[in-house]
Parts: sequence; C-alpha cells; structure tokens
Amino acid sequence: MNLLHTLLAFMVALGTLVVVHELGHYWVARLCGVKVLRFSVGMGRVIWSRRFGRDQTEWALSILPLGGYVKMLDAREQDLGDMAPEDLKREFTRQSVWRRIAIVAAGPVANFLFAILLFAGLFMHGIPEPVPKLRAMAEQTAAYQAGLRGGETITAINGEAVHAWSEVRWQLMQNVLEKTPARFDVESVNRGPSGGKLLNTVTLSLDGVSSQDLEGDFMTRLGLSLARPPAILGKIMEGPAMQAGLQKGDLILDVNGATVRDGLALVELVRASPGKPLTLHGMRGQSEFRIAVTPDALTDNGQTIGRIKVEVPLAPAMVIVSDPPWTAIAKGAQKTWDTSVMTLKMIGKMIVGQVSWKNITGPITIADYAGQTAKVGLVSYLSFIAFISISLGVMNLLPIPVLDGGHLLYYSLEILTGRPVSERFGEIAQRAGLGILMTLMLVAAFNDIVRLMF
Repeated sequence: MNLLHTLLAFMVALGTLVVVHELGHYWVARLCGVKVLRFSVGMGRVIWSRRFGRDQTEWALSILPLGGYVKMLDAREQDLGDMAPEDLKREFTRQSVWRRIAIVAAGPVANFLFAILLFAGLFMHGIPEPVPKLRAMAEQTAAYQAGLRGGETITAINGEAVHAWSEVRWQLMQNVLEKTPARFDVESVNRGPSGGKLLNTVTLSLDGVSSQDLEGDFMTRLGLSLARPPAILGKIMEGPAMQAGLQKGDLILDVNGATVRDGLALVELVRASPGKPLTLHGMRGQSEFRIAVTPDALTDNGQTIGRIKVEVPLAPAMVIVSDPPWTAIAKGAQKTWDTSVMTLKMIGKMIVGQVSWKNITGPITIADYAGQTAKVGLVSYLSFIAFISISLGVMNLLPIPVLDGGHLLYYSLEILTGRPVSERFGEIAQRAGLGILMTLMLVAAFNDIVRLMF
C-alpha cells in the first residue's frame, strides 16, 4: 500500500509538471502561428490519442511516463514537399529567431509561473510552521559563542523578518553559500522584576559550516534547534513508568541529578539508559517527588534503547503564516526567484567541487519525497511540487544541447552571428549534450540506489 501511495503521488506530481511545461510550449507556439502536430504526455510509443481543433492536433499518452513533448511542424523532421503554402508559413524553422526563442523558453517559464501560483496559494491559505524559538544549546557551539542561550525567538536575519523555522533555515543556507556571517534579531522574555520582552542583536559566525554540510543537519552543528515543550508526562502505558508510580501531568525536572531542559531531553536520557536505574525528580501539582524507574531494553534498527512506556509531548509551538493575495503573489515570486538562484549556486559549486555530487537525485528519491510529503498533508505535497517545478525549469534552461537551454544557446549564437548554426555543429552538440545528460542520469540513479541501501 505504501509503494502504491508513493507511486501515485509521484505520477500525479510528475504528470502535472510535464503537462504544465509542455502547455507552455504549446500555447506560445499557437500564439506565434506555428502548427502543432502532437501534444504527448510520456515518451516513446503512443498508447492512446485523440485529435482536436482546427489543426487536428493529436493529444496523446505515451508508454514511458517520464517526460513529454510537443511536436510541431518542422522541416528538420518531416518531408514538406506536398505541404500547402499556408501551412508552410506555419513551419517552426521559418519563424523569426525571436519567436523560436519565445516558444522554447515558454516551457521553463510555465514551470516558474506554476511554482509562483502554488506558493501564492499556499501563502494565502496559511502554512503551519514551527515558531523560530531556540532550544538551549551546548557551550561549544557557534550559537552559544554568539551570545544565544535558548528560549530566544528569532525575529529577523540580516534585516529580513522571519516568522517560521523554515525561513531561518533558508536564510542561513544563503549565508553559508555566500560565506558571510548571519545577524540575528532575537526576542526573549525578561525574567527580571519588570517583566516584558528583551530585544537583542547577535552575529552568528558560519565559519565552521561549508556548503558541503548543507546536505546534512548543519543547523544542529551550529547549535540551532527548535525549542520543545517542558518534560510533562502524557499518557502512561503498562510498563516501567506505571509500575514506578509515575502519573500523567508529572513535570520532570532532573534525572540522576542532571537537569532536564525539555521533553526531548527526557526522551534522549531514557533512550540512552536501557536497563539502567534512573531517579526522576519532578513536581506533581505543588508537591515534589523522587521516583526510581528502570527503562526496558529494546532493539530498534539494530540499536539497543531504553523505554519506560510513557508519552511525552515533543511538538514545537506552531504559527500559521498567511498573507493577502498581492503580498502572497509577491512572496511566491520572491520564493521562486530565491530557489532558482540557490539551485544555480548549488550546481555551480558542484561543478567546482565545493558541493558533493551526492546532492543530485533521480526519480526514485523524488518519488520517495513525493510519497512522504503526500502523507504529511496537502500543504507539504503542494510545496514539494512547487520546488520540483522550479528545479525542472532551471534544469531545462541549462545550456546543454537536447534541453531547452541548449536550443536557446543556438538561437543566441544565431542572433550574434546573423546565421543559424550549421547542421554539422548541431549534430555534434546534440551527441555531446546527450552524453552529458546520460551521465547525469547515471549519477542520479547511483545516488538513489545508495540512499535506498544505506
């Protein structure tokens, strides 16, 4: 069932993005007067088709689901000897270079516009996000050295307001790529007699994090993690906790004399103590208590962990971030632009060896992410589709022959030289481009298999 769910989520996402991309080519081709012969979702042999419209364009489904294409009237692919004069005027290569550029660029542009619309819709609907409130951090971390202690809420980074944890991560990724420190505006509770809130600005050094670390949990390395609820016990199940006399609502203050700062710290302590007696000190209402409990030893993924059979709330505080329509559209456009720039920066750093090629993913990993986000909910799934749409747009604009960007490179050379590139040059470039594309596909497939195995 999980496999079926993942495949369905992947096919819906991929099919939607292919249709959007090819509709971009189709609509602009029609606007430019070019005759469209076939609109296919999928590649290879056609398994279903119907013809519609004045031109009797064939709308088809093909056997290979990865991709699609728009087939136009093109002298390079068809014999036009018996073609009517009015149709010859609608042949692709007879169009001006600017029209050809518009038709080719329309596919990636459609992906970007689709991402903007998806993000705008999500921003208008409101996205539940963790509040960027910090958990206490270790003294040796960069966050502690910068003056943070935990409990602060990040309100802005480098002068840009942030409202959610994902925005903090995004801003820091850009700082890491640009190799610049991050300036945090933070807000904390004044624990003095006057109460209220304290505002402060700290500068976080990112020297200990490289662009290669972005594929992992680089924020934890910096000492930045989400604040968690206090260690208040929830439902008590049959097991060590119930036998020891622990009750729902108990607040755990320390374990074996070590302070428990939140629920996650309690879970970590218990998991690290299989079969070892623990003395829990806490509050039950207005009364203190000390209770000894020994966690059961259980095996989880080949590792022995401790468990006392009690629920501990760990969910961070959440906020709904929503915007009016025009603001949402502007934010959607900005998000699409920032993501595109980030993608190009990552590609550039891969080429020069500053970022691992392990970041290249193929259809298996994308399908896995599609299934995971679909399980989380519609908001996560639509966000995933928006990011993949941007990636599809960016990748298609790369100046690699066989991709849209390769054709745009040809037309740019035609503008500069005043004549089309030669057929011989085009053939050599196509072969080289196909080789590059196949290499990237093999790397992506290898990375996918490694992720599945390890």
